[in-house]
Amino acid sequence: DAAQAALDEVLAELSSVEGASSVQRVVCGGCHDFKVVTKLSAAAFGEWEKASFAPEAEFLAKLKGITGISTVETQTYTLEEVKMNKKDVKKAMEKKEKEAASAPKDEAKPPEDPAKKLKKVIKEGGKRGVEIEGAADMGGLQFFCTSVDEPEGDVELLTKCVEAMNAKSDPTEEERKGGSGHIGKMVFSCGVDKLAVLAYVPEEKQGELSCEQWLEKVLSTFPGSKMLTKDKTVSTGIIPQDSDKGIFPLKIREPLILEANNFLRKLGLFPEDNGSDDDEIVFGDDDFPS
Repeated sequence: DAAQAALDEVLAELSSVEGASSVQRVVCGGCHDFKVVTKLSAAAFGEWEKASFAPEAEFLAKLKGITGISTVETQTYTLEEVKMNKKDVKKAMEKKEKEAASAPKDEAKPPEDPAKKLKKVIKEGGKRGVEIEGAADMGGLQFFCTSVDEPEGDVELLTKCVEAMNAKSDPTEEERKGGSGHIGKMVFSCGVDKLAVLAYVPEEKQGELSCEQWLEKVLSTFPGSKMLTKDKTVSTGIIPQDSDKGIFPLKIREPLILEANNFLRKLGLFPEDNGSDDDEIVFGDDDFPS
């Protein structure tokens, strides 16, 4: 009310400014800004500027004296009518439609042939099995945690991948595959919308470690996890992505590998951590170059 009263006192003079085509008052319903907009042509604005924008100084002084008004400032800007007429609107829309029709369309990527995909999964598993056997034997490990790419979060494919890791090596083959069936392992695979996890404990080690309990402990780290299969030898589960809770497959994979190792460590089945990051044995995709 006080700001409006101050405007009323100078409104007649303001409306009489040579070249003024409009005087508008704008009040923001949210922040309660009180604005007065005086519109003039560019030429008329120059003349008003020479006259120090009278009665601006008087109006601003009144506003500054009102209790509750924290900031008083002025601003100069340009206004231009850009609304199109019907003819120009039609031309613009026709041009947009023509460009859209001629633009290359993004075609959905066809699903990969299941047979070819399975072949890649088995190949990765066979190769990773040899690597796990070598790394575990070198470090004196009986249990191992790692991750693979090709299953892409698919539990069935992850199972096939681990089967290839555990397959007995054929000494007659030029390239060794598998060979890590005697080593217990937990294997992780990131998909677009979930992380798949498989725990494997060979029969001769089931007296030392429960496959089900190992996986249950790891999955319980994050809410929403699901145990899909339970068995003394192989158990599987998933952790769905939940962006609201910050749960993303790639983000949680490494912490879960550490959790799996810590469970083994408490049972005396994994080397103790002496506080050096270099001594923590965690193998992911980047640790086994292709």
